[in-house]
Amino acid sequence: MMRLLSQIFTWWNGTTFGTWFWTRRHGVLVGEDEQGNLFYRTEDGRRRWVIYAGEAEASRVSPDWHGWLHHTYAEPPKDGALPRKAWERDHRPNMSGTDEAYHPPGSIMLPATEARARKDYEAWIPE
Repeated sequence: MMRLLSQIFTWWNGTTFGTWFWTRRHGVLVGEDEQGNLFYRTEDGRRRWVIYAGEAEASRVSPDWHGWLHHTYAEPPKDGALPRKAWERDHRPNMSGTDEAYHPPGSIMLPATEARARKDYEAWIPE
């Protein structure tokens, strides 16, 4: 019962009832990525969308599928990923707000063992 209510009233827990209904009536399954996200298009190919596996987080879509969703590429990346350069890293979702988030050197968010004192800063001490 709670699952049905969450599908009707929330969008962040996967697909809503309206999206599910639209997808059943008009969607043509194009493919699935390594995270289990499902990609659809209409019969004429003018509209493209994704049904997320789990939490709806746009940064979880790989660059290949992102390009297809935004009509950068005409063909979906079914057969394999796009050619990659030697300097490119693997795709990672947005890690902000997690323990794996990036913190630059000197950030107060770094654990005390990793925080380094800045050499170009001298703290003011009142007399």
